[in-house]
Amino acid sequence: MTLQTLALIMLVGLLGPLLSLPRALHVPVVVGEIIIGVILGTTGTRTLHSSDRTFTFLANLGFALVMFVAGSHVPVNDPRLKSAARTGVLRAAAVGVIAIAVAVLLAHIFGTGHTALYAVLMASSSAALVLPIIDSLQLSGPPVLQLLPQVALADAASIVVLPLVIDPHHAARAAVGAIAVIASAVVLFFVLRYLERSGIRERVHKVSEERKLAIELRVSLMILCALAALAARTHVSIMLAGFSFGVAVSAIGTPRRLARQLFALTEGFLGPLFFIWLGASLDLRELAHHRSFILLGFALGLGAIGSHVAMRALGQPITYGALAAAQLGVPVAAVTVGDQLGVLKPGEPAGIILGALVSIAVASVAAGAAARAGAESTAAPGLPAGNPAEGEEHPNRG
Repeated sequence: MTLQTLALIMLVGLLGPLLSLPRALHVPVVVGEIIIGVILGTTGTRTLHSSDRTFTFLANLGFALVMFVAGSHVPVNDPRLKSAARTGVLRAAAVGVIAIAVAVLLAHIFGTGHTALYAVLMASSSAALVLPIIDSLQLSGPPVLQLLPQVALADAASIVVLPLVIDPHHAARAAVGAIAVIASAVVLFFVLRYLERSGIRERVHKVSEERKLAIELRVSLMILCALAALAARTHVSIMLAGFSFGVAVSAIGTPRRLARQLFALTEGFLGPLFFIWLGASLDLRELAHHRSFILLGFALGLGAIGSHVAMRALGQPITYGALAAAQLGVPVAAVTVGDQLGVLKPGEPAGIILGALVSIAVASVAAGAAARAGAESTAAPGLPAGNPAEGEEHPNRG
């Protein structure tokens, strides 16, 4: 990769924010970034080469950061979630049961044998998409309070289970790796909590701010890279490393200055680069030769929507059920890891991403409908989810 190529990636990456500007459409920024990657990558002009080692390395770092930010969005300490947690957990479990039944049918119809993988994909939710949408549209009230634990649990569980189902022959190895990464994140939580309660973190913060040292950012990136390296060494997706570290930081409370710095680094540089790389790595031309995977993509997307919308039977509004079905990180990880392990059939990765895009499109429309219906007017003040650059989660943190 050259500096000219990097400049081109940053330039075309602006398409994502431009598409998201019309508020009536509610198009997630990442959709535009993936689209431009498809146009300039393997499927389109082949200007961008996803096989470039530097491009791939930066994309992996971006993926880890994207999942870290997603994990840090999970409002672990929000007391308002406790009363709604039981309902959210019940709905997440029910979605999983329905997804398994649909996955059995799809795996049989398309002859892929990936029943467990499809079940995880359709049962998953994307905290990285859902929480910012809730915040940007100022949705609130009991439906949102119940939605948050549902999304957080589905996202976390899918991230943990994915390495086990995508390569069943090495499930034991993946399980050991997942346990190692999660255990490391738990240890980090206790270390961070000690540093916070002892006042050490605050003293370091003051010195860093006065002297412009960015110590917290440096330490956070070091820890993230170390966890990602552990995940890679133990054959687990770096998705788990980033998300678990993000949740650990959220449980302590993300300092506003650090949140702004990480948000700027992720959303301004490495995040867009990752999603453009992802689009560039997809060979949608394969779908022309394997047209059944076009149907698979729509089936996975609609299966995810149907599994979540079915929670209307448990009292969840249809619009919020469709919003919960938005998926991104898990399908991305499935494609990334599946390609690396060679366990996916030609055309199947593109089909999986197509399914994710279908779920995002429907979820965006549903969120807009919920906002227009004035669902947020029935609730108390907004939730502490969304843009980490705002720093609303922890107003007393510097």
